[in-house]
Amino acid sequence: MAAAAMANASGRVLSQPVTFVTGNAKKLEEVRTILGQSVPFKSLKLDLPELQGEPEEISKEKARLAAAQVNGPVLVEDTCLCFNALKGLPGPYIKWFLQKIGHEGLNNLLMAYDDKSAYALCAFSFAVGPGCEPVTFMGKTMGKIVPARGPNDFGWDPIFQPDGYEQTYAEMPKEEKNKISHRFKALDMVKSHFAEAGYTFQIDNV
Repeated sequence: MAAAAMANASGRVLSQPVTFVTGNAKKLEEVRTILGQSVPFKSLKLDLPELQGEPEEISKEKARLAAAQVNGPVLVEDTCLCFNALKGLPGPYIKWFLQKIGHEGLNNLLMAYDDKSAYALCAFSFAVGPGCEPVTFMGKTMGKIVPARGPNDFGWDPIFQPDGYEQTYAEMPKEEKNKISHRFKALDMVKSHFAEAGYTFQIDNV
């Protein structure tokens, strides 16, 4: 651990691209667009356990497990949709709520409440490799839950309307969403971390 921290402080040479763990094509598209060429990475779908707990701890533990499987640097992401009236639920379990009850069901959860405010939260965790403590980056966008509007091809985007906008995430042009989204805010911190930590890549195309 201490050796890894010292290496990070003075810059570290990575001999392979970062593995971004996802099986979601839409998510991968957004990450590629936002990161650009700032962090060399490849994507890989891994069968990681569905963990419970607070978003940051879930994300860190996923990074530890993924680094052990990949035996190299990894970047994992956890996304939450948190309803203020429900004290942060569904939170990290939004994927399962969405699968079970859909957009209409998620709206129905708030039917008895005047408060429709919510926030989208994104936690990225980066681990240099097995045994290295992950670093976590949290991005949050405030908004409210509305009846579904827009294309229905990316999770809960149709029911989340960010503050200051009349459109849901699903209705917004990709370029606009990628300037204000929870994912953009977290990845902006990832980019800053890589620049400040002085990581360099020496990748052999063998």
